[in-house]
Amino acid sequence: MEFTAQERYEFKRLLDGLRSKKGRGTELISLYIPPDKQISDVTSQLREEYGQASNIKSRVTRLSVQGSLESAMSRLKLIPKPPENGVVLFIGSVDIGANRTELFSAALEPPDPIVTYRYHCDSSFYLEPLEEMLADKRTFGLIVLDRREAAIGLLKGKYIESLKTLTSTVPGKQRKGGQSSHRFQQLRLIAIHDFYKRIGESANDAFLPIDPKDLEGILIGGPSPTKEEFVEGGFLHHELQRKVLAALDVSYTDESGLYELVDTAQEQLADLEVTQDKEIMRRFMKELVSDKGLAAYGEKEVRHNLELGAVDVLLLSEDLRKTRAKIVCTNRSCDYTDSQTRSGSSEPVGTCLKCSSPLTIEEEVDIVSDLSKLAELSGAEVKIISTEFEEGAQLFRAFGGIAAILRYKTSHI
Repeated sequence: MEFTAQERYEFKRLLDGLRSKKGRGTELISLYIPPDKQISDVTSQLREEYGQASNIKSRVTRLSVQGSLESAMSRLKLIPKPPENGVVLFIGSVDIGANRTELFSAALEPPDPIVTYRYHCDSSFYLEPLEEMLADKRTFGLIVLDRREAAIGLLKGKYIESLKTLTSTVPGKQRKGGQSSHRFQQLRLIAIHDFYKRIGESANDAFLPIDPKDLEGILIGGPSPTKEEFVEGGFLHHELQRKVLAALDVSYTDESGLYELVDTAQEQLADLEVTQDKEIMRRFMKELVSDKGLAAYGEKEVRHNLELGAVDVLLLSEDLRKTRAKIVCTNRSCDYTDSQTRSGSSEPVGTCLKCSSPLTIEEEVDIVSDLSKLAELSGAEVKIISTEFEEGAQLFRAFGGIAAILRYKTSHI
């Protein structure tokens, strides 16, 4: 399943929440049940685990583990048959501080089918199979080369991974003394051919193990005529040769050339999120320094423009982990209310500005959802930007993860 940006964000937040939960011992249970697994078989195994748990020496740990197993068996009674993609259960006593624990229980249907049944008991929930589902599986092979050096890498979703760099022994164009011009050129052509062959072999080793369904294509970059010589020379395995999408001009043929190649391949990658994200971030940066200045950043400024209906595109970082809370005074005779952006549940709420009584949270929502709803009211487009490329990381680090491209210029607040 391919995630939309919003679905990806919500799934990452879900995993972050599960990752933050810790048990005092090995009492957190993770159950991955494939769609073809009989629930009765799973229940039978949990009964066996319950019996074996009686051997745990620590009374506290023994009771916690058995309590988690009882809760898991009770939860399974509500699932007569696994759904289409299977089901994942997370159950156990989680530490909530102040020497206290509480029973946590969650069930979810994953976005991709579960292949293998897993029962995992530890001090944290087992999330690796779900994290693998989150990874963008679309992959492009990258090769940049000239006659001196080459670099091989992968574009995996929005992340560029450099795999190998190579240097050649091709002599320069000027021959040394003692060699005829014809002999020198022959040796040079042989060295070039051998270097292309080494590049092809390294690319085959890097790309052939990838599932053909996941390798969407191969992009080759370099100066002319080098890249054309390599493509036309058939130095790649025939299965990879068929996947070559384009040979493009790039200036660099070291690791930085891989990034230049991705930037140059806008047309070939036009339907990819990484290209769309890069394009919208370039547009924001351009507006930021232009005379018109149709750009805003920071929550306060962007929220102000959203309320005015001035936002054309709302840019939100995928790594935002904040909430927007409605806070009220605990003094019933006081009518003070306010809104507050919070970075975590442990952050203090504060005291009432009218009567100095403690404040409490009445309602709390994810900030991405909160700002997205404001955007929808004025017809603004919402883009959730990954931090897995340079401009996306800059949105998060330099602009607080919240920015906007405006329809018209407004006064600053």
